[in-house]
Amino acid sequence: MTKTWLAGLAAFAVAAAVAFAIYESRSGIGRSSASGRKILYYRDPMHPSYTSDRPGKAPDCGMELEPVYADRADSARGAERAAGSGVISVSREQQQMLGLHLAKAESSAATGTIRTLGRVMVEEDRIFPVTAGGEGWITQLAPGAASGDLIKKGQVLATVYGREYATAERTFLYALRGLETSRNANLGDYQDQPAVVLQEARLVLQNMGFGDEQIEQLTKTRQVILDIKLTAPADGVILARNAFLQRKFERGTELFRIADLTRVWISADLFGDDAARIKDGATATVSVPDRPGTKLRATVSDSLSKFDEQSRTLKLRLEAQNPGLLLRPEMFVNVEFTVRLPQGLTVPAESIVTSETHQTVFVQQKPGTFVARAVETGWRFGGRVQILQGLKPDEIIASSGSFFLDSEERMRASDANGHD
Repeated sequence: MTKTWLAGLAAFAVAAAVAFAIYESRSGIGRSSASGRKILYYRDPMHPSYTSDRPGKAPDCGMELEPVYADRADSARGAERAAGSGVISVSREQQQMLGLHLAKAESSAATGTIRTLGRVMVEEDRIFPVTAGGEGWITQLAPGAASGDLIKKGQVLATVYGREYATAERTFLYALRGLETSRNANLGDYQDQPAVVLQEARLVLQNMGFGDEQIEQLTKTRQVILDIKLTAPADGVILARNAFLQRKFERGTELFRIADLTRVWISADLFGDDAARIKDGATATVSVPDRPGTKLRATVSDSLSKFDEQSRTLKLRLEAQNPGLLLRPEMFVNVEFTVRLPQGLTVPAESIVTSETHQTVFVQQKPGTFVARAVETGWRFGGRVQILQGLKPDEIIASSGSFFLDSEERMRASDANGHD
């Protein structure tokens, strides 16, 4: 009986030892590394707040979890903080291995270039539509009056016929005869009325597309002209032509759209920070991608910038002279702004470590030792960041490689909070 009981107890002890060995093998807790150092737990090297009792991969970034040893030495970082001092010590060899460089907080002004893409647009007050003053038919299209053609003011665009055009001509002739009759009669206070009526009749003809030449012909011959020649109201380029031979049109139809391109608008896309640095009246250099060496000057207008919801940018409007009509509507151009920001205490942009609640730099207390310090920043431009509070001139800080110091700071805080 006693032997049987002892044999069962021995079997249970062996099974328990095997189970513990399996658990310890799987979890890794309490295991020692090849160097004999005891492993406390494993943590995410990118987010030290995530820990695990067994090796594996971090769920967020897929990196291998790194072991944390009982002596708290971090083999991956190689940095060592003096206990309770808040200081991170990094040897010269470790600095070289981590690519850690130093920089000085110094007073400087930022000068740089903001480059963006712009789209050429026609100035709204330089668009001249030729609209049908009445219904009619296109009887003839003039040569050189197609979309894209350059035209001169008064140039014939098309010949049309319509009863409403003839009616407008007769109204003009009646007004002309009325003016002549009034000159031979004493009308008192109404003696200027016939001249006003004639002027109105002339404006009607001009708005219907009559050129000065045909109005002069009508004045001399006193005969209604059936074939009306529609002429260009200004120099420019025909942007669109909706007139076709033998095609009927209705009153109000836009037959031609003409634009004066000697001045154009340019719509430039800028993100919020860049747009805030460019003021009304600032100048920019405009170049055409397929014409290297050709540059124009443009000026920022005082119009309100429009926000584009899709691109998340502000549409800034510039005005530019267009010699030789180099810039055409809808053309894409390169736009460059030269920006100068005021003097201030600055550090390299890569030295700033940003979290959700604050921004930090690592200040060198003495060679090889660093301490984290919160700072308040201002403008950020040209690889420099303005420091409003938190640093003094000539203080030495970690620039490139400060990410590793921040990782060490976070891991040490994690150890102190949950794994002492």
